[in-house]
Amino acid sequence: AAVNYCCADHVCGPLQRLKVKRQWAEAYGSGNRREEFGHFIWTNVFQHSPAARDMFKRVRGDNIFTSAFRAHATRVLGGLDMCVALLDEEPVLNTQLSHLAGQHSTRGVEAAHYETFEHAVMKGIEHEIGSEVFDKDAWKPCLKVITGGIQG
Repeated sequence: AAVNYCCADHVCGPLQRLKVKRQWAEAYGSGNRREEFGHFIWTNVFQHSPAARDMFKRVRGDNIFTSAFRAHATRVLGGLDMCVALLDEEPVLNTQLSHLAGQHSTRGVEAAHYETFEHAVMKGIEHEIGSEVFDKDAWKPCLKVITGGIQG
């Protein structure tokens, strides 16, 4: 199902998946860098969609510096990290995406929210690894495999 998910003229094929995994590992980093990376992404999300803060009241979306929101950001990126790692293991990826779909289906997440998140993630990766290296043509369809799977 997700193997040849297509976005415009670009496909998330085996080579694109490997490139996305490599670029993600470089951008996501480790330790405190991960928290800074998450902060960059969520700042971008809320700049582009201020109303999205209302979806995160339970984790203090009104202030992304709180420990509650930082923990949430860490969980989200941890889930994304797992999905990226599983891009080349489709059956396991699909199981993970089904699990995440169940978590998101009751929270009123709409297609536009996923698009905002995709944009912010790609901006974050480009920011971390540099625009001359970042491969948007690989990221866009492969990230759609993940967000499309979560949308159900």
